[in-house]
Amino acid sequence: MWRALARQWFFVAIAVGLTVGYLAAEGLRPVRESVFFRDAVVFTVMVLMGLSLHPEAIRNSFRRPLPSLAAILINIFWVPALALPFRVVFPDSLYGGLVVATLVPCTLASASVWTRKAGGDDSVSILTTVVTNLACVVVVPLGMMWMLRQSGVEISGIDQMKKLAMVVVLPIILAQLARILGAAMWADRNKLRLSFAAQFGIIVMVMLGAAAGADFIHHQPTDTGTISASLWITIPLLVVAAISIHLAALITGIGITRILAGDHREQIAVGISGSQKTLMVGLQIAIDTGVSVLPMIIYHIAQLILDTIVADRWKQRFPQP
Repeated sequence: MWRALARQWFFVAIAVGLTVGYLAAEGLRPVRESVFFRDAVVFTVMVLMGLSLHPEAIRNSFRRPLPSLAAILINIFWVPALALPFRVVFPDSLYGGLVVATLVPCTLASASVWTRKAGGDDSVSILTTVVTNLACVVVVPLGMMWMLRQSGVEISGIDQMKKLAMVVVLPIILAQLARILGAAMWADRNKLRLSFAAQFGIIVMVMLGAAAGADFIHHQPTDTGTISASLWITIPLLVVAAISIHLAALITGIGITRILAGDHREQIAVGISGSQKTLMVGLQIAIDTGVSVLPMIIYHIAQLILDTIVADRWKQRFPQP
């Protein structure tokens, strides 16, 4: 049992972070409401993750760009489109949180990790990660303004663009500059330490997100319009939404790449990187804009579990020579 827990320590840490954040919501309020602290955590994690990105892998993906292009288009356009039908299911705050979860870029860490775990082409996932993170400065604010135009959520597009440029784009650029200026070998030698530090930052944001979620749960009105206020209904519906959106995007990625005559390594890479979303940026935007953080947390947990299963099955189906 202890070996199993050690292998899945990140899942355990997320569960602990959720529990602590929920139970200590009031005590964490000053930290959660500190914009500077949240920005600093996200900035630091993005730098740590950016240091692990290999420019060589990005250059390799340009030799055959169609799979990466497919993954990028799925991540930016198709995943948010899959959230549109849930507008009639969830109230504004939950739907706004789901919109955020589907608009944020591909995660810097786990997309490549799960792609390699499945025996896929991680150059595809790395390019998808870089492009979607750089593009999120425009994609996320404009997407939220369009998708939430009929809700009560007010979005300042310019403010969100500035924020995302500072906490997402700038740290990636700085990290890559550091690699060019001589930090590449150090970053490669300390990849596990950097990854652990980044994951610790993610757990901190999970705690803050859980604290924000506790506020939503405790102050949820008795009449939310289209669904019951009972969490026994709300949370299962969110789980269904997250699973259906993620799997639909993953299957679409595999199918399109197969049509494009991509091999099995490219198919799983497009499926995973096209459907994965980053928790760090999603929680930050959800807290900033006042929408529920529950959809982002649930989507992240769902993608970790689903992609672990998919990666294991895919590797069994296409064993490495």
